[in-house]
Amino acid sequence: MILSLMHFFKVTTEAELWWVIFGFFAQAMFMMRFLVQWIASERARRSLVPVAFWYFSLLGGLTLLAYAIHRRDPVFIFGQALGTVIYVRNLWLIHASRNRTLES
Repeated sequence: MILSLMHFFKVTTEAELWWVIFGFFAQAMFMMRFLVQWIASERARRSLVPVAFWYFSLLGGLTLLAYAIHRRDPVFIFGQALGTVIYVRNLWLIHASRNRTLES
């Protein structure tokens, strides 16, 4: 089974196979943000960006960044690193806004 997966994904070591599996997990986390956003929007009958969207963005972005670093892909690294900064900033703004609301 492992050898057939290695052949299918064109990797030569089990470690590389695990990195490919990790990459699929990372991509699934990144994709979940769109599913969460879609479900929230459908329920509200208007376009929404729930907080979970930003958490899945951050989790997916960080795991994809780790995968990109392992693959040594500078384009992928740059894109995910920049995205991660944006996701953290959005979460920061959301939590700061909530704290201001609680203090009022």
